[in-house]
Amino acid sequence: MIELKVEGMTCGHCEMAVRRALGAVPGVTQVTKVDRHSQCAQVEGTADPAALIAAATNEGYRAHLP
Repeated sequence: MIELKVEGMTCGHCEMAVRRALGAVPGVTQVTKVDRHSQCAQVEGTADPAALIAAATNEGYRAHLP
């Protein structure tokens, strides 16, 4: 499991946008959590963490490893 801090999510639409972006990264088998309250996301698979961060950043959020 890879966990990211994803800052800037304020609503359910934000969560869906991050979930969709992370799910499209090669190597992601499942997005198990995206939560605007805790500002975190978790994915399963072999994706490169830098690619996950880039995907969330491209959606307009600040993402980094915890």
